[in-house]
Amino acid sequence: MEDRNVRMNTGMSDVVAGCVMPYIKDSKDRDAVSLVCRRWYELDALTREHVTIALCYTTTPERLRRRFRQLKSLKLKGKPRAAMFNLIPEDWGGFVTPWVGEIAESFKSLKALHFRRMIVRDSDLELLARSRGRELQSLKLDKCSGFSTDGLVHIARFCRDLRTLFLEESSIIEKEDEWGEWLHELATNNTVLETLNFYMTDLGRIRFEDLELIARNCPSLTTVKISDCEILDLLGFFRHATALEEFCGGSFDDRSENDQSEKYSVVSLPRKICLLGLTMLGKNEMPIVFPLAAALKKLDLLYALLDTEDHCTLIQKCPNLEVLETRNVIGDRGLEVLARSCKRLKRLRIERGADEQGMEDEDGVVSQRGLMALAQGCLELEYLAVYVSDITNASLEYIGTHSKNLNDFRLVLLDREETITDLPLDNGVRALLRGCQKLRRFALYLRPGGLTDLGLSYVGQYSQNVRWMLLGYVGESDAGLLEFSKGCLSLQKLEMRGCCFSEGALAVAVMQLTALRYLWVQGYRGSPTGRDLLAMTRPYWNIELIPPRRVDVLDPNGEKVVVEHPAHILAYYSLAGPRTDFPSTVIPLDPESLINA
Repeated sequence: MEDRNVRMNTGMSDVVAGCVMPYIKDSKDRDAVSLVCRRWYELDALTREHVTIALCYTTTPERLRRRFRQLKSLKLKGKPRAAMFNLIPEDWGGFVTPWVGEIAESFKSLKALHFRRMIVRDSDLELLARSRGRELQSLKLDKCSGFSTDGLVHIARFCRDLRTLFLEESSIIEKEDEWGEWLHELATNNTVLETLNFYMTDLGRIRFEDLELIARNCPSLTTVKISDCEILDLLGFFRHATALEEFCGGSFDDRSENDQSEKYSVVSLPRKICLLGLTMLGKNEMPIVFPLAAALKKLDLLYALLDTEDHCTLIQKCPNLEVLETRNVIGDRGLEVLARSCKRLKRLRIERGADEQGMEDEDGVVSQRGLMALAQGCLELEYLAVYVSDITNASLEYIGTHSKNLNDFRLVLLDREETITDLPLDNGVRALLRGCQKLRRFALYLRPGGLTDLGLSYVGQYSQNVRWMLLGYVGESDAGLLEFSKGCLSLQKLEMRGCCFSEGALAVAVMQLTALRYLWVQGYRGSPTGRDLLAMTRPYWNIELIPPRRVDVLDPNGEKVVVEHPAHILAYYSLAGPRTDFPSTVIPLDPESLINA
């Protein structure tokens, strides 16, 4: 009788779990549930619809297929984030080919694919289009490289049920003997497209007539982000894209004219647009935006040609703004206007750029003054990424006091000639982390002396919920790193640059950060043999050493200079074993094999 009750209880538990499991959407909740027992592990495998693989070398396509046969959506990341800043060698890897082969053979339910920072070949796109073309509804090639417009032709020709085609910031080879054949195929074959994005790519050989045809054929088209295309050529597209809510790209030509306001007065943007970013937007073209300004929720000014005064003029006309992306030319004065005018602001990203683009503005400096105004005025702020020219402990304390909804904070202190009088920032960082309890992502990139060992220990002590962290030029010695690593109970990904720590201290810190799954370090005190890293060897933990190299880069004046890139350490958990497709030093799992080598 007792055994029967046990079986009944177990059966009831399975029934309940089977009913509840499909409603658990958060991946971390799913991970936790799958660890309860073998049966729940199997139920998770049968019902999970989306998987994100944060690094393509942490598992294999075969393992993914064996566990999750019913996947409808897959996101796969390749090169480390540092690749976006040309810090990772081009031939490091991140090939999508083995994954596409498995997808073509096995994942019959897959409708959405997102590849990020991966190497994609035309042959991969052709195989994907021919095998999954009928089912595929969303394809995102996000910051990818290795493919050309020939591959896009296959996607446009065979994927006729595609709702989303996303190519933003990908390096795409445009065939000179073609003139937008891929876009013409898309316009001819597709009637259900909702999102088309080839923003910040070099795709310039396109016909604006094809964009107009897409607008006519696809009544559900809500998002279009394109490369440079004269705005006056898009009048027909704007006229037919009646459902359009987001538009980015375009361009304004003939800068020799002093006043273009009359020339562009014929431009009328679709009335439903609430997310907008116009490339090369200048003072004279701003009146195009004014009729929509009050309804705008997102404004992308990263590639606009506006000074501080223009930012102030435009921002105060956008009271419902929730997302703003711009450069530090906005200045403290622009942030003060933002704080007064945009009380619903949730996301703010301020990139550096005024000095590189020849648009120096004496007001275009972001410092503690602007951040303090922002913290007091925009209480709903959730995301803040900013390059600053000056910073104080008091301003960080202001953020900790007022920005209670902040879950992602990133600050870079520009390395200019100015003297920062309030370093180190130990107390300010402590106050920010203590006040912003919702923080999950945290980046702090300073100058030498910006954060002492004590300040680094504060970061560890008060970052209980942070899962991703980037640290640059922080700490003074190994002691600070070791104190830091005693905290950070939830830290899964750690990236560091320009720090003074030794290999031995890094190895000990990794062993103390019990939740850590991924480590990237550039610039550290190496040992002659690399044997100090042996302290963090363990099963399923890959360690790659990328040697120093010399790289050609362009300085602000456009002159080519040679920069020395220090050595890297890349370490991560992997079920796939050590890599063999990149000529880096791989620390084996067995310490004896390195000692005896």
